[in-house]
Amino acid sequence: MLKGLDPRLNAEVLYALRAMGHGDTLIIADTNFPSDSIARQTVIGDLLRMDNLTAGQAAEAVLSVLPLDTFVDDFAGRMEIVGNPDEVPPVQMEVQQAINAAEGTPRPMVSIERFAFYDLAKQAYAVIQTGERRFYGCFMFRKGVIPPDA
Repeated sequence: MLKGLDPRLNAEVLYALRAMGHGDTLIIADTNFPSDSIARQTVIGDLLRMDNLTAGQAAEAVLSVLPLDTFVDDFAGRMEIVGNPDEVPPVQMEVQQAINAAEGTPRPMVSIERFAFYDLAKQAYAVIQTGERRFYGCFMFRKGVIPPDA
């Protein structure tokens, strides 16, 4: 256990988050996402796990240490519901709340079509699979920067 770090963050996840650079993307996926096969194509090349957490809990923990990119509109994205891209189910609302809390202001995620999300995930830095069983619990975060002290 370390002071100041969310205990839900394991060593492998912390390593990946620290190693990422500005603009690199992270995928937080539900249990139905083809996480292992897609993770093999990422920069890390191995699947990271946060098995006992919902997508919202994992997002909250990750965002406790990961700054989101403030220079782009696609700083965070959610997988669209097939046939109903404007619907935002509860799992996505929970992650949006985690983003708003981390950012200190509402900042809506972009919507990403399902197969476009798969393609984006293959180019990500890493994939974290959660224990989320609700459908469409898949998200992309783009790493931002930490400014210098004043």
